Amino acid sequence: MRCPFCGNDDTQVKDSRPTEDNSAIRRRRLCPGCGARFTTFERVQLRELTVVKSNGQREPFERDKLLRSMRIALRKRPVDADRIDRVVNSLVRQLESSGESEIPSKQIGEMVMNHLLNLDQVAYVRYASVYRDFREAADFNQFVEQLAPEHGHT
Repeated sequence: MRCPFCGNDDTQVKDSRPTEDNSAIRRRRLCPGCGARFTTFERVQLRELTVVKSNGQREPFERDKLLRSMRIALRKRPVDADRIDRVVNSLVRQLESSGESEIPSKQIGEMVMNHLLNLDQVAYVRYASVYRDFREAADFNQFVEQLAPEHGHT
């Protein structure tokens, strides 16, 4: 593993342990070149996934990008970071076990929205505002009005 500080290719693992939910191995590493310490995570990857954007462009699926988008939607909301990580793990497992190696970005967005609806409605509306490209307050009103009757809120 390359040192993120000096670029040395020969780093040493000092400690390995599973994450709390056993979905990854956390490794503490030491760079003998510069003395820096850093952490890496090793996860199982069932298959290489490619995201097909709405414009037809393809790019490799990035778990961290999915995690970042959910964290942004859930910023300052009462949802534990471990819970967010578990949801992301679940989403990645769903995608990897779907049998498809090319996943439309729209499908990923819909899956994220479904999970956010169960986690936190404010985060759900935040994510939808970006994902569905809300341009004015009326877009929010229309979306929230659709949400209220479906989920017993007034």
